[in-house]
Amino acid sequence: MFCYQCEQTAGCTGCTGNAGVCGKSANTARLQDELTGALIGLARAAEGNEHLVNEEMNQLVLEGLFTTVTNVNFNDETLKILIYKIENAKKKLVPNCFTCSGSCGRNDNFDMNTLWTTDEDVRSLKSLILFGIRGMAAYAYHASVLGYTDETISKFFYKALFAVGMKDWGMDELLPIVLEVGEVNLRCMELLDQANTTTYGTPVPTTVPLTIEKGPFIIITGHDLKDLQLLLEQTKDKGINIYTHGEMLPAHAYPEFKKYSHLKGNFGTAWQNQQKEFDNIPGAILYTTNCLMPVKPSYADRVFTTEVVSYPEMVHIGEEKDFTPVIEKALALGGYTKDQHMTGINGGMQVTTGFSHGTVLSVADQVIEAVKNGDIKHFFLVGGCDGARVGRNYYTEFVKQSPVDSIILTLACGKYRFNDLDLGTIGGLPRIMDMGQCNDAYSAIKVAIALAEAFECDVNELPLSMVLSWYEQKAVCILLTLFYLGIKNIHLGPTLPAFISPNVLNFLVENYGISPISTPEEDLKKLLNK
Repeated sequence: MFCYQCEQTAGCTGCTGNAGVCGKSANTARLQDELTGALIGLARAAEGNEHLVNEEMNQLVLEGLFTTVTNVNFNDETLKILIYKIENAKKKLVPNCFTCSGSCGRNDNFDMNTLWTTDEDVRSLKSLILFGIRGMAAYAYHASVLGYTDETISKFFYKALFAVGMKDWGMDELLPIVLEVGEVNLRCMELLDQANTTTYGTPVPTTVPLTIEKGPFIIITGHDLKDLQLLLEQTKDKGINIYTHGEMLPAHAYPEFKKYSHLKGNFGTAWQNQQKEFDNIPGAILYTTNCLMPVKPSYADRVFTTEVVSYPEMVHIGEEKDFTPVIEKALALGGYTKDQHMTGINGGMQVTTGFSHGTVLSVADQVIEAVKNGDIKHFFLVGGCDGARVGRNYYTEFVKQSPVDSIILTLACGKYRFNDLDLGTIGGLPRIMDMGQCNDAYSAIKVAIALAEAFECDVNELPLSMVLSWYEQKAVCILLTLFYLGIKNIHLGPTLPAFISPNVLNFLVENYGISPISTPEEDLKKLLNK
């Protein structure tokens, strides 16, 4: 196998051998490459046949790309089924190609080995495109579940896949598409924000307990709010408490979910701690999206998956969305016999979420006044994907050492490094503001643009610094969106992506000032004096 799409890839160069750092086997990696090659074949078949492309095909593209995001699918059988569906879709676009004896190769599937072994700069740019659209597909998928789609976004997936399969394209052809990933992803995040807020209301600041009450319970993890809604409906009046985990935490801030009294709190911390935190728990666990780690025997019998998440021998809840097996398991396990007073990484007993752009901009006058009178001197966006690599405590220390006259905006699971800290307030505003899931980077962008307009300056002239952590492909498309918007001097860690070649890195440094994190002390000094 060869895979270098996540931050923890072996040796910061690429996973090879029998298994990746994430736990997927070499055969699973091979099938995911075959799946990607089939998607490129479908994009090739769609070229010139756009009038035949339908919504079912568009959904297959989303599902296929989302399936290959890190820690989503470890199940070879479901990958084979998906490849089969994509091949059938291609037959509908170019039926004659399956009976033709010629060898033009126009609609052939793409051999991913040619990508991994090509010129390193071409490989780097194509990887940015491919990994970027994998992340964007996750956002588009969540929006589609709620009934929101956009033809512009759908068409771009085909365009980007087609570009990855082009053998004779270089930097001149590929670089514009890299930046277009960022542009289209901005629209995609806007669409998902619209889907979530229209369906569930505008998030409001909400304090969430970390205590797990006695009695039967279900933990729901991932990003899919629709699955949470369905689970809450099906568990009403059954004596089962529901707890969010990981990226599902921000769900507590949506008004529609506040109607459910059995949505009690949040269980544990970020995704990489699940093997320890789920060990022998007396409750059921439902995975709705990515961030599934290889399942340990001590809790394998209580793990359930749905949507694109799949793991061998785990019970999968299909399109009918009947969560009866999850409910029955929770009741059988019975839960804890007394309340469990759990804490965050830093010992805090509760966390706060819900500072979306709707909330922050509703008090924009208060924020602007606090900046003008000197109460707030700097904003730091500290967030992104969390992970297990040594050095991620940098983000905890950075936040702890940040000046008392600064605001910490955060989002995604990286916030678990510090979201249970009590840093106090500034002018009635909490110093730590959790803006939501990784896709809620849109909120941070909206706030930054609004502040720039209020102060009549460029975003890069604001007292705002971005210190980001990354792990998987959704972080890639967000980073490309920030580049598209012209945002500069981003600090990224804990390591730089292995798929960025030296020449491409030089381009990003020269044009966007991107730099790796160093130490909290050095970076704070540099950012506060910029």
